[in-house]
Amino acid sequence: MDIVFREAHVTLTGRCQKPMREESTMHRVAAPISLAGSQLGQVRHVCAFFNSDEEEYRVLLPFIKDGFECGDKAIHVINPDQRRDHLQRLAAVGIDPTAAEQSGQFELRINTEAYLRDGRFDQDRMLEVFEQLASGNARGGFPLSRICCRMDWAVEDRSYIDDLVEFESRVNDVWRRHDDAVICTYHLSRFGGDTVIDIMRTHPMIIIGGILQSNPFFVPPEEFLREVRGRRARRTESHSTAV
Repeated sequence: MDIVFREAHVTLTGRCQKPMREESTMHRVAAPISLAGSQLGQVRHVCAFFNSDEEEYRVLLPFIKDGFECGDKAIHVINPDQRRDHLQRLAAVGIDPTAAEQSGQFELRINTEAYLRDGRFDQDRMLEVFEQLASGNARGGFPLSRICCRMDWAVEDRSYIDDLVEFESRVNDVWRRHDDAVICTYHLSRFGGDTVIDIMRTHPMIIIGGILQSNPFFVPPEEFLREVRGRRARRTESHSTAV
């Protein structure tokens, strides 16, 4: 019978734990993370749908604060005009963002600069970026990374949407190999219904109505990518025929 040994790293609140280790197989099992009224287990790529900034911060700030207290790396990718408000909201819950940036625990990035370097969205480049941000490769020896990405940048150009949907499916291969928690936030007023459905189908976990749950609409990348690439090919063929 396999014997599971828990290696516990206990803070004053007792919430922060190192991964469990299964002695007989040396298989690493990540400890759960509290988020949005539930827990993230082994699957940690989440799409989060919100109706407002207030709803987003109400749901995510406890998760963010918990990560700082547990010593996890925090990477936040925000809208260009969001920086001051974001830092104020972190400070309001007792986080010192300046000290955290100086220690290397906190990185704040602007989404248009992160995703649209040189004015274009390159899926392969972004896969490499996220692979380097993953806790297994990041500098500093943090237990894991908690990454929150505001995805509003994609609404600026329809071609970004097509590439984003494909990318969100492909990046599951990165997060399968790491314990990091990755929250992609979408404000429903900014994205059309078809896009929302596709985004839902590319994330194994979902926050909707402020509650985290396993996503019944998730489609494995291999299947979804065949569909979306076929859809794109048909659109190209239709356009060529029309011209």
